[in-house]
Amino acid sequence: MNVSSTHPTRLVILDRDGVINADSNDYIKSPAEWRPLPGSLAAIAALTNAGRTVAVATNQSGVARGLFDIDTLNRIHSLMSAQVVAMGGRIDAVVFCPHGPDQHCACRKPRTGMLLALARRFGVSLRGVPVVGDSLRDLEAALSVDAIPILVRSGKGEITAKQLPESLSGIKIVDDLKAAVDYILQQVDL
Repeated sequence: MNVSSTHPTRLVILDRDGVINADSNDYIKSPAEWRPLPGSLAAIAALTNAGRTVAVATNQSGVARGLFDIDTLNRIHSLMSAQVVAMGGRIDAVVFCPHGPDQHCACRKPRTGMLLALARRFGVSLRGVPVVGDSLRDLEAALSVDAIPILVRSGKGEITAKQLPESLSGIKIVDDLKAAVDYILQQVDL
């Protein structure tokens, strides 16, 4: 899904599960299972209202595992977008990797395919673009394209924070998406 954007140079990229919505070890397999985390929809609306372009980049190996199909995934993303719109916000693009971890594709984070696709879509460099995630693979993908990784403690983020490699020491760690957005909007250069 891609909704036109008026401020493509002010891109913010978000992971989905554990950042915007509650994560599940059993995967989010239907719109009925998708539940936004407290404050996440309002946080996205705050980005939109501050003139930011909001994109979501999410690994969705449940497709490759046969747990749900692309149509179901699109319905989940439509629900997510509709709920963000109801809060006064907008998601400008959603990109996803439907492959499993053993398929060695170019798009599955920590690889950079999805982030590079967003850069092409919006005609921007990823240098300095905030990328908010809860897993090491989100942060590594961001670092690989010279974006700014921001770790949320929601989802799997608390565990991730305890396992950060030296290459990610000193990154910004916040409680949740609301705190990440507050940080992003307070920084002049982000």
